[in-house]
Amino acid sequence: MTIEITNRSGIAYNEEDLESLFRFGMTELDLNQGCDLEVLLVDEEEMTQLHVKWMDEPGPTDVLTFPMDEIRPHSSEPGILGDIVICPQVAIRQAESAGHPFTHEMSILGAHGLLHIVGYDHADEEEEKEMFDLQESIVARWGK
Repeated sequence: MTIEITNRSGIAYNEEDLESLFRFGMTELDLNQGCDLEVLLVDEEEMTQLHVKWMDEPGPTDVLTFPMDEIRPHSSEPGILGDIVICPQVAIRQAESAGHPFTHEMSILGAHGLLHIVGYDHADEEEEKEMFDLQESIVARWGK
């Protein structure tokens, strides 16, 4: 299991904690240990550019995902999961608004991105409940 984290956001963050969360989440989702994941922390300007280019939506967002090999939970196949892009500046604002620590918000966004990479979505109410319950469960059981 290779997890590469690159931080070009300008915000210091403990990448070892983030890597630990992804390792835990990948194990919880029963993914093959041969799966690879790229994680990028970017600033608002870069996130805005990505959001406009790939989602055709204005402004920055908190997390974007770019799945590669369409690996699903409980898969025995190794492969490249894809890229998760997180914007810590947006996470800071969301954490303040929600009244919880920035580190917790980053964990939520990491788990959210991982779930998207393996095929979860929140397009309707039922999917949203399943995905958000699972993301909260992963973060709580990870326990940081």
